[in-house]
Amino acid sequence: MIKIGLTGFGDHEELYGKIKPADRLPTYSAHFPIVEIDSSFYAVQPVRNYAKWVSQTPDAFRFIVKAYQGMTGHLREKKNYYDTPEEMYQAFHTSIEPVRAAGKLAMALFQFPPWFDCTKENVQFLREAKQRMLDVPSAIEFRNDSWYSPEMQAKTLQFLEQEGWIHTVADEPQAGSGSVPIVPVATSPDITYVRLHGRNAQGWSQSSHPNWRSLRYLYRYSTEELTEWRDRLLALEQSCRELYVVFNNNSGGDATDNAKELQALLGIDGGLAPRQLDLFS
Repeated sequence: MIKIGLTGFGDHEELYGKIKPADRLPTYSAHFPIVEIDSSFYAVQPVRNYAKWVSQTPDAFRFIVKAYQGMTGHLREKKNYYDTPEEMYQAFHTSIEPVRAAGKLAMALFQFPPWFDCTKENVQFLREAKQRMLDVPSAIEFRNDSWYSPEMQAKTLQFLEQEGWIHTVADEPQAGSGSVPIVPVATSPDITYVRLHGRNAQGWSQSSHPNWRSLRYLYRYSTEELTEWRDRLLALEQSCRELYVVFNNNSGGDATDNAKELQALLGIDGGLAPRQLDLFS
């Protein structure tokens, strides 16, 4: 089964118009059956936030929760609000409990930084992180191409499979060592995650630009590119029970249109919430 959604639910003005911020998630969940929570990367979210989001979504809705940046090595010289890894992971587990209790947690996503390369030390880091996640389904997205070098790609995928990590297949500009190729391989029989970032090669590496986030994800997929992804997803679907696909090309308001076009190419209705389906009964 293929499920398509967007990263975040708050920024898609093209989907909401003048709707109040408090009504955005219920509206979003009438269009898409999954969402990636990005705010959890910047700070472990209060339990009340997840409890509210769970209450605003249909029973079949699922959340992908990004791991806190302290869990993925992004902080470096920035302050970590937790004194020990044990305290940090416990806070994350406590935070997501309402989602787990409701059966709405698809997975946690560990998105690693471009400097997280393929070394023995980082392989051990991954082992320890997976152990600390206990039985929470967890996905890895690499941002350094050394994990997929000709010498290491097969070993990387074998390691993810052995350790129980969900492989994240990324579509992004090919712009040096800080980007990875499309590797459409499942390492879990249950779930594979696909993140479509766009292909803005010029904006991808401009981290010194004041608006670098907007530049990085400013891209609109063509019908031809989405058709290629349709075929790739249908092939990948043979290797796992569920495929979760999110569009992260949010800067120009293109993610919603691209997601809906891919749904149409795949013949997916989008999983409308019951209150929307009632309009046609």
